[in-house]
Amino acid sequence: MAYNVLTNCPVCSKKLKITKLQCTHCNTTIENEFELSKLASLSKEQLHFVEVFLTCRGNIKEVEKELGISYPTVRGKLSDIIESLGYVQKKKSEVDEKKIVNMLESGEITAEEAIKLLKDE
Repeated sequence: MAYNVLTNCPVCSKKLKITKLQCTHCNTTIENEFELSKLASLSKEQLHFVEVFLTCRGNIKEVEKELGISYPTVRGKLSDIIESLGYVQKKKSEVDEKKIVNMLESGEITAEEAIKLLKDE
């Protein structure tokens, strides 16, 4: 039975390093210091959300339907995951407001979507 890789120490909660890999077929063992991907540090819930987001090809409306959650909740979960991966999110600026208004005027988004985007600031 295989277990999920632990990324944090169960005693002190600090980040763990992988130091040993072994082939299940020929038992070759490699010992060194290996790094995990940033995605490995996400929780099961966050990884599930990422999988749904990717299978929906980033379409937030599809993610809403698939998970039965609201647009602001989808945006919030995305923000949490982005921060968990170590990326700093930029604050929205007036330029973004103008972009939202332009998208509304050109029919790319509905008035409701524009309101949600503007309230998210």
